[in-house]
Amino acid sequence: QVTLVESGGGLVQPGGSLRLSCVASGRTFSAAVMGWFRQAPGQAREFVAAISGSDGTIYPTDSSRKGRFIVSRDGAKNTVYLQMNDLKSEDTAVYYCKAAISVTRFMSTSSEVGYWGQGTQVTVSS
Repeated sequence: QVTLVESGGGLVQPGGSLRLSCVASGRTFSAAVMGWFRQAPGQAREFVAAISGSDGTIYPTDSSRKGRFIVSRDGAKNTVYLQMNDLKSEDTAVYYCKAAISVTRFMSTSSEVGYWGQGTQVTVSS
């Protein structure tokens, strides 16, 4: 079992920045791939970004967020980060940290696959 605890969400104005953190504990060897998903009200959960702990491979965010969202990982602290810059109103969502033993399992949006954090709210509004 892997437990994930997120922090860093909140209210920010458009154009602002936030840094999300997620600390893994427990069977952390099962957290080979860590990263983030998000879910806006009334929308499906979507992949944001991920990073492999073994070789640092980054599975990047899509073009709408490229250059604004940066994922990183501190293996010694079992922590993954999401630096979000130039935030837009459409970035408003609950952001979920996820860990999985493989990329395939990580990319599943099913709550039954991999390990999920409780979510942290990010609201971008003036």
